[in-house]
Amino acid sequence: MVENINEKLINPNWDKHGYIQVYTGNGKGKTTASLGLAMRALGRNWKVLIIMFTKGGDDYGELNSFRQLSKSISDNLTIVQAGLDRIIYMDNETEEDVSEIRKGWELAKKAIKNNEYNLIIMDEANIAIDMNILDEDEVIETLLNKPDEMEIVLTGRNAHPRIVEIAHLVSKIEPVKHYWDTGIAARKGIEY
Repeated sequence: MVENINEKLINPNWDKHGYIQVYTGNGKGKTTASLGLAMRALGRNWKVLIIMFTKGGDDYGELNSFRQLSKSISDNLTIVQAGLDRIIYMDNETEEDVSEIRKGWELAKKAIKNNEYNLIIMDEANIAIDMNILDEDEVIETLLNKPDEMEIVLTGRNAHPRIVEIAHLVSKIEPVKHYWDTGIAARKGIEY
């Protein structure tokens, strides 16, 4: 438990301080929100790293869009897919899944330690922590020791309570109504 959490985590020089953000919950839009933030940061010439934990493959509309960015913008963007081309759950997780996710985590740790980016988005990191693929203590220690001006975002369902505790901003996206409930499948351009 962090003593005096507000004193330790909230810097009064807010415009030069990077914060820890968490987008969690069972609703649609966590990744979408983080990628909107990435576009905003890129529009301000920030260096951005997006690590897509648990997501591999090439059939994502956002990846197609990012590939079309101008050179001046895309030079500031790095995207790493740290997952296989499928969705993983507790009952279908393989050694290869674990290996890919942990490679992505090692890259994230290095980028944080070396202060290589202004914004790091760890998409679906909450899921990797929830599945015990990433060690929550190691993630928390890394986040608490991030460079002061670096912004870090973690997305995914089931954000660990200790991650929520150290975060400066937590958005819990909950479904009220979803067309999936009527049997409509994921649609290109909307869900992927």
